[in-house]
Amino acid sequence: MTQPYLQIHPQDNVIVALQEFHDGDIISLENTKITVRETVPRGHKIAIKELPAGADVIKFAYSIGKAVKPIRPGEWVHTHNLTSGLKGLLEYQYEPNPVELAAATEERTFQGYVRKNGEAGVRNEIWILNTVGCINKTCETLARLANQQFKGRNFDGVYHFAHPFGCSQLGDDLVNTQLLLSSLANHPNAAGVLIVGLGCENNNVPEFKKVLGDFDPNRVKFMVSQEEEDELAEGMRLLEELVAYAETFEREPVPLSKLKIGLKCGGSDGFSGITANPLVGAFSDMLISFGGTTILTEVPEMFGAETILMNRGINEEVFRKTVRLINDFKEYFIRHGQEVYENPSPGNKQGGITTLEEKSLGCTQKGGTSPVVDVLPYGHRVSSAGLNLVQAPGNDLVSVSALAAAGAHIVLFTTGRGTPFGGPVPTVKISTNTPLYEKKRNWIDFNAGQLLEEKEMDQLKEEFFEYIVRVASGEILTNNEKNGFREIAIFKDGVIL
Repeated sequence: MTQPYLQIHPQDNVIVALQEFHDGDIISLENTKITVRETVPRGHKIAIKELPAGADVIKFAYSIGKAVKPIRPGEWVHTHNLTSGLKGLLEYQYEPNPVELAAATEERTFQGYVRKNGEAGVRNEIWILNTVGCINKTCETLARLANQQFKGRNFDGVYHFAHPFGCSQLGDDLVNTQLLLSSLANHPNAAGVLIVGLGCENNNVPEFKKVLGDFDPNRVKFMVSQEEEDELAEGMRLLEELVAYAETFEREPVPLSKLKIGLKCGGSDGFSGITANPLVGAFSDMLISFGGTTILTEVPEMFGAETILMNRGINEEVFRKTVRLINDFKEYFIRHGQEVYENPSPGNKQGGITTLEEKSLGCTQKGGTSPVVDVLPYGHRVSSAGLNLVQAPGNDLVSVSALAAAGAHIVLFTTGRGTPFGGPVPTVKISTNTPLYEKKRNWIDFNAGQLLEEKEMDQLKEEFFEYIVRVASGEILTNNEKNGFREIAIFKDGVIL
């Protein structure tokens, strides 16, 4: 794009600055010229029409809030003159608008690991999951010792994911911990899993087994630390068995219909809804055309754009599930006496995002245009191919963990500000702008900022799709994998004893 601004939709009454503008600069629009009245940072909004107080500010062809005072053409539009127009709980009407995507006409595969239950993984790892936070260091030590002892064996490493929960929890908090950990234990990226308990916790091994359900004893091993004279020696013995089991798997062609991809954004900026999120949305539609699955979360970042997703439900049941998903999360805010529309964060605002409507209209673009096939509670695993919604907050660590638990083999993480974070699965960081990509090559995996530099969406989405197939096939490791940055975080909403 050679012009210094972008009008996303003809109905918009603001444009996005693609460079910093200064007082007196002239912007040439199609039928008029506008004089900029103040300094406007790159990625921020400039009014192109007279907006009286109370008027809707339009971006993406939707209202992103209300003018709190008159705004003249050429003025910077941000927190000083724009506020959210959203309210609390709403009533929704089902107005179905699902889009039927054409199925792909060719067969595509990736090189994956087919598990005994028919699922496929994109990595062949051993995971250590502790039932309670008291033994984080024991499990950390086991992972370190195992990676030293089994180095060079035919598998992809031993990984432990620390967390502080599993004891002194009540009600839904304990259930959330058990659901998240049990879903991770069933993840196909893990060829083998060692479940380590302490022995006296609420989430003790016998109770955890009830939530885990049926399991293959060759793939899942258990150890209760208080019952062992030397828990490190016993843990290493069990890990050796799991490594031997992992070595029975080899990569083989797997249909893309087996691939599940999580969709996430964090540290957004004014370009998130213009470059990286639309690119991920285009990827989502492509994968679904091959019969694959994508998973969208960050429920508070659907507020203001939720009807777009609701009306894409494949039937009225999915619509009602989406309504409950939205209103349950609003009630969670209200129950804690917090402002439902406190979002965006300070970093989002610095990058050019003013209101939650604006953030949500960018965020939901990661879901492309596909119909919504199902809506899942926190900690549950997807079972329907296509676009799924899953309950989780916007917090990066919590939502990426929920996406992995839902079955995502890989998470696509768009960002305008950058983060080194990685979840338990490969976490592909996609920059919204080229300066971030150039500055943080050790964090960022793919540059969607190319869309602002003459590269067309059709070309870049094909390049990105091929890139993700290579990640899934093990030909490319993500930066979080190279750096050893792998974490989980469990959603908490209640009393700790």
